[in-house]
Amino acid sequence: MAKAYFAGGCFWGIEDAYRKVPGVSDAISGYANGKVPNPTYAQVCTGSTDHAETVEVIYDPAKVSYEDLILLFWKLHDPTQWNRQGPDLGTQYRSAIFTLNEEETAKATASKAALDASGALPKEAVTLIEPLDTFYAAEDYHQRYFEKRSKGGFQAG
Repeated sequence: MAKAYFAGGCFWGIEDAYRKVPGVSDAISGYANGKVPNPTYAQVCTGSTDHAETVEVIYDPAKVSYEDLILLFWKLHDPTQWNRQGPDLGTQYRSAIFTLNEEETAKATASKAALDASGALPKEAVTLIEPLDTFYAAEDYHQRYFEKRSKGGFQAG
């Protein structure tokens, strides 16, 4: 199994969408690349911890590729919005791909360049691509949020 890390605004919808991908065994909402150990949701919401709401995707590379996970990521949020998604505003809602090695960095960078070159977006993606420093799972009530609270889960726009 392998892991991938994606931040695209509120983690609830991103987590729910990745859970439905064949080859993904788990998706965990959490906080990445901040400066406070084991932050709480309340702390992250202040914007002062530097964490991004992030989803850890645990997947089988024999069943789904890292590149395919990135392609889905582009569809799940608006990568042209800086530090926001829809009504959610702040650095904790930034668009980012947190990579584990140089190969992932190269694949994410190439995918972003291809997206920008495709003309599919009204302007260039502002998604950050940077090494994962830390990841902390969010509180239990954030896990499987849509699954627990709605019928049908998240629907990408």
